[in-house]
Amino acid sequence: MAHTHSHDLGGPSLAGPRARRAVIAALAVAALATLVGLVLLWPGEVTTGGGPDGGSAAGFDAELLDATVTAIEPVPCTGVGDTSSVRCELVRAELTEGPDRGAEATFELVVGGGAPELARGDRIVVSYTATAPPELAYQLADFQRTTPLLVLAALFGVSVVALGRWRGLRALIGVGVSLAVLGAFLLPALLDGRDPLLTALVGAAAIAFVSLFLAHGVNVRTAVALLGALVALGITGALGAVFITATRLTGLADEDATLLRLAGGSVDAEGLLLAGIIIGAMGVLDDVTVTQVATTWELKRAAPGFGPLELYRRAVRVGRDHIASTVNTLVLAYAGASLPLLLLFTQVERSVGDVITGEVVATEVVRTLVGSIGLIAAVPLTTALAALVLGGAPAPGPDGTVDEEVPAELRRPRRRRRRRDPFWDDLPNDEATGFLNQ
Repeated sequence: MAHTHSHDLGGPSLAGPRARRAVIAALAVAALATLVGLVLLWPGEVTTGGGPDGGSAAGFDAELLDATVTAIEPVPCTGVGDTSSVRCELVRAELTEGPDRGAEATFELVVGGGAPELARGDRIVVSYTATAPPELAYQLADFQRTTPLLVLAALFGVSVVALGRWRGLRALIGVGVSLAVLGAFLLPALLDGRDPLLTALVGAAAIAFVSLFLAHGVNVRTAVALLGALVALGITGALGAVFITATRLTGLADEDATLLRLAGGSVDAEGLLLAGIIIGAMGVLDDVTVTQVATTWELKRAAPGFGPLELYRRAVRVGRDHIASTVNTLVLAYAGASLPLLLLFTQVERSVGDVITGEVVATEVVRTLVGSIGLIAAVPLTTALAALVLGGAPAPGPDGTVDEEVPAELRRPRRRRRRRDPFWDDLPNDEATGFLNQ
């Protein structure tokens, strides 16, 4: 019985012994290279701050403490000559953590002009700077968001497990391992000055090995999807390195990167941009490759007589639709994240060319296009690999015999040659429609 979910890579393998050995050998080489990379690039003791005043210069030397607002009263604004157009409030808050828990923290807050509005009982985060004057030692840093974020994370976990069951639980474990790899290896290695391209590729490969095998099981199909993802990831990294250098992007367009460089002088902002492109692409590559392998496997199960070329031709049709929607998703995601910036540029008199070639927007253009090219490359690469693995291994039927013939309803009918239309040729034809309606 066919699986009902296109990402289900479980079940008996249709690949022959020779194909399985080739896949295992290729994956063993990739795993060995990943392990060697982890050993060679593993960070040593990372020093933060880039210098004695690095954290202070970036504003990171303040201590963050949870507090609860207890009182708010209007006061004249300190240091403002004309107070007629500016209103301020004196906020009193009780510290709920730290060595001074229970003590009162006071700070001045400007009212209006987009400033946050506080009310009594609000749970906030205040920053404490010991070297500042007493009246300026405490300042509003943020709101406490731990509880709603934990509730949202719990809802996400329950949703994944409720639908995916054990597979969903394994996927959540894979997410945890991915975050562990980022926190224990990738980020410290970048801070330690390791090569950004190699570090990102090794980190992404380690994440791919763990997350894919956890979510989809240790089998030939998962291995094929993983190999396709790793090859596409290498293409993405190479393109990213070439075009970041060609466009002379510094990686400092983002104010967070600027602050990071100020706090830790050894961080390579350009390399950080490249690493972000690679890690971001890996998050989508596994979906594309798993889908293509699952599609090819189901086609082989439905038509055991299909050879590599026929499997590739039919499976890549699905990939065209999938990649079109995925690329559009990537573009819209980056556009949504940069929406305030795009709105800002509409308010200034700049040509479209100046806006696009400016580093802030050019960074997102390179990120989007490089990631999209990697995704596009993953479809034919993974499909071809899966078709080669399956093409010479017909699957036994229910009675245990192998049917080498292609079912009549799946055979390509002979028809006269006609002029190819690039649009209509991409639409489903009669044979594809008949196959999908089975």
